[in-house]
Amino acid sequence: MERHIKAPIDKETAKELRAGDYVYLTGTIYTARDAAHKRMYEALEKGEELPLEMKDNIIYYMGPSPAREGRPIGSAGPTTASRMDKYAPALLDLGLSGMIGKGKRSETVKEAIIRNGAVYFAAVGGAGALLAGSIKASEVIAYDDLGTEAIRKLEVENFPVIVVIDCTGQNLYETAIKEYCKL
Repeated sequence: MERHIKAPIDKETAKELRAGDYVYLTGTIYTARDAAHKRMYEALEKGEELPLEMKDNIIYYMGPSPAREGRPIGSAGPTTASRMDKYAPALLDLGLSGMIGKGKRSETVKEAIIRNGAVYFAAVGGAGALLAGSIKASEVIAYDDLGTEAIRKLEVENFPVIVVIDCTGQNLYETAIKEYCKL
């Protein structure tokens, strides 16, 4: 199914999405990679506030290249999601509704997705320049010292993603392999 949805996404919307759905996101999403996740996790362990509200938000695992003149961002392809797996459950438990990356997730993340009614989306790896065309604005909001790994607020329009793991635990990577093997 093809869906056009507004970001951030509430839990009701996240729960309607199913593995294999093509989704076009419009609205606000955030970027964070390894170093930013580690810093947020350490802040949580110390009882400190996070630099952004997790509730209903989407984090895109991406570190952009420098923007060309007249553009808000450079190439903006996804990074491997499993590198954030040790941090993701804590953020999901704080209300994070979605994550965008590429590649498989751990069983612990899958369980946290189910427990919290969230969703894991994949963006197409190797298509960073194309994906950047859907990003209309980019602003560093935290951890500027991390450079490309700083947390950014992005305004996106029709940003294309695919639901990989839905709130029921269905995993497109697993079901697609089974379907392929039947052929």
